Amino acid sequence: MGARKRIRANQIKEEKKSKAFASLKNVPTSPRKMRLVADMVRGMEVNRALDVLRFSPKEASIRVEKLLLSAIANWQAKNEGQRIEENELFIKEICVDSARILKRLRPAPQGRAHRIRKRSNHVTILLASKTAENTKE
Repeated sequence: MGARKRIRANQIKEEKKSKAFASLKNVPTSPRKMRLVADMVRGMEVNRALDVLRFSPKEASIRVEKLLLSAIANWQAKNEGQRIEENELFIKEICVDSARILKRLRPAPQGRAHRIRKRSNHVTILLASKTAENTKE
């Protein structure tokens, strides 16, 4: 590993320490279905996003809701003594990436086989505070 890569990796680690985020790996749902839920809450205030996820009929919303609660807990651990309501916490980024694909075979007519791709995904949520962003500017 080169010196530039090592320096950049250390910078990324330092940036992650200051940000409140949570990630979920290898969720057995297709990324396309998960992105529909992620798009619903992207940029929303945290309490409103929790309400939207709680009343959404999609199965993926249950996992995203748990992940959002985890990200909120991570934010509270880094910012002890501060309230979510006063800081106006919102979802700055939510990204859904494709994970491994399990490939299975299904019997087809005349001795053939069709491939079934069981997709999974990774979800990452990054939270930010509107009051903190206003003080930086």
